[in-house]
Amino acid sequence: MKPIRSLEDALNRCQAMGMRLSRQRRFILELLWQAKEHLSAREIYDRLNQQAHSIGHTSVYQNLEALSKAGIIECIERSEGRLYGNVSDSHSHVNCLDTAQILDVHVELPIDLIEQIQQQTGVRIVDYRIDFYGYRTAESPTQALSVSDTPKAS
Repeated sequence: MKPIRSLEDALNRCQAMGMRLSRQRRFILELLWQAKEHLSAREIYDRLNQQAHSIGHTSVYQNLEALSKAGIIECIERSEGRLYGNVSDSHSHVNCLDTAQILDVHVELPIDLIEQIQQQTGVRIVDYRIDFYGYRTAESPTQALSVSDTPKAS
């Protein structure tokens, strides 16, 4: 199935799946694509109502549940609750420990690493998601880490 890369793709996928495109559902999808960040249901509710879109809590929760179950949006389970994002295809996350922001990234592991993992575990890898954790620094993101700063797998 083709990945969802735009609001238009998300709306088309809803229609192809026979989902009704209510104005509330459309508002939620538009907000997630405009925000380009992971939001809680409460943040989505607050932002929509700040934009003068009259939408109830229950409607927000029901639509988020339906959209995430259908694979149109992403739902991330965190200890503080669920967060929703617009990228639904397989991807990884960079978790900023300073801001609690979650950034979507597409990472492609070298095939020899995947083969090594398969040999070690006896499991054929068909998909993967990686969670990175770190702090924002005053340094430019293009500055390379020194060898002694390189994170080690645990």
